Amino acid sequence: MDSGCTHTGINKQLVKEEKIKMKPIDRLSEMFNADGTKNREVTWYILLEVKINKHKKQINIVVMNLNSTNMFLGYNWLVKQHSEVNWNIGTIQFILVLCPIVS
Repeated sequence: MDSGCTHTGINKQLVKEEKIKMKPIDRLSEMFNADGTKNREVTWYILLEVKINKHKKQINIVVMNLNSTNMFLGYNWLVKQHSEVNWNIGTIQFILVLCPIVS
């Protein structure tokens, strides 16, 4: 998880290797990397089910050049989750009333 990223992104190379179907982005917007630099060539996204422990959600993820990182959970993901983040110890706790557990 990285709140410095504006959008959740997945590495373009990983998408190609795993043969994940990409869809074109209808409306382009500026997207920034965790270090604050602008990311180029952001014209595609994928729909992916993300599961963290027993919390599961299907989300749109932009396809980006992330070098050696496979995926960033960015700010757009963070604000949509009903969760409490403890930055000191690096944990996420989902609020069960708003975000039910799945098996």
